[in-house]
Amino acid sequence: MDLNPSTVPIERITATAYTIPTDEPESDGTLIWDATTLVLVRIAGGECSGIGYSYADSATAALIRDKLAALLTGQDAMAVSARWHDMVVAIRNLGRPGISSMAISALDTALWDLKAKLLDVPLSVLLGMARPCIPVYGSGGFTSYSIAQLQQQLHGWMESGIKRVKMKVGRDPGSDVQRVHAARDAIGDAAELFVDANGAYRRKQALQFADSVADCGVTWFEEPVSSDDLAGLRLLRDRGPAGMAISAGEYGYDLPYFRRMLEAQAVDILQADATRCGGITGFLGAAALCDAFAVPLSSHCAPSLHLPLCCAAQPAVHLEYFHDHVRIERMLFDGAEAANDGRLAPDLSRPGLGIEFKEQDAQCYRI
Repeated sequence: MDLNPSTVPIERITATAYTIPTDEPESDGTLIWDATTLVLVRIAGGECSGIGYSYADSATAALIRDKLAALLTGQDAMAVSARWHDMVVAIRNLGRPGISSMAISALDTALWDLKAKLLDVPLSVLLGMARPCIPVYGSGGFTSYSIAQLQQQLHGWMESGIKRVKMKVGRDPGSDVQRVHAARDAIGDAAELFVDANGAYRRKQALQFADSVADCGVTWFEEPVSSDDLAGLRLLRDRGPAGMAISAGEYGYDLPYFRRMLEAQAVDILQADATRCGGITGFLGAAALCDAFAVPLSSHCAPSLHLPLCCAAQPAVHLEYFHDHVRIERMLFDGAEAANDGRLAPDLSRPGLGIEFKEQDAQCYRI
């Protein structure tokens, strides 16, 4: 490529939304859904094209097309930090949490993917690998599943070599303890069992549930109460069973959110989602905060995106292998890796994120 890689103008930006039905109706402690929307961004420059994405409302694509694309076009694609700052300034009056941050996230990811492709290196190598692979945990176990479906899914992950599995709780507190015991029966004693309430419980209700499933060896209790209730999370962290880590952070859209959570000593493990928290730039910032506070980091959903990031982020301990997103990414991204013996490893023969979007396969889902 006849190109000065130190400066590459952004030539074109596109953003498209796709809605993919779930394979079955799904629910957790607070929401019910039957489809997932993927917002896909392409940024072209220097004879290469970078992709980024977020699992977000289609309004995210509209914001990118109507406001942010024109802001970035013609600017230097290699100066990713400068472009990230430009976007944050531009959405000041729109508010940082929510759609604005998800739009920035998709664009920032596409810029990093483009930069790595222009340099012809895998993104994990560009970021600086801390490890060659990252453990995953199987995530699903929806409250809409029957006990038989729950056991089948969790056991299937175990059979494939995944030794950590997560299930949803909180929609029907009266049946949660029974479901957790059924999950433990399905996976045996060798696997770690995680539960996720999605903020459905009240503080003392969550404490009672935690005590009731302590004999099942639950090692991770995600969002036992609302992630905005930092005092409640701290209460659960201080008074919950020994060996049961409290986790939260998936709804973090900026670094002050993560800093407040860490300063409150509200979690044993912080979660961050690069499709929400400002992309790769934001995720690396969250990792730096985890380093500063000596708290482990885990990624939320979007496994193909988080794979190179978790291989590069020093405090990362594992990656969420979420049922819906694994299914979508295997359907629509060439190069999406499958877990092998409970781990994901980036393909170092492919530059950038290591994935390419299957436009033809996705057309039937396009909004």
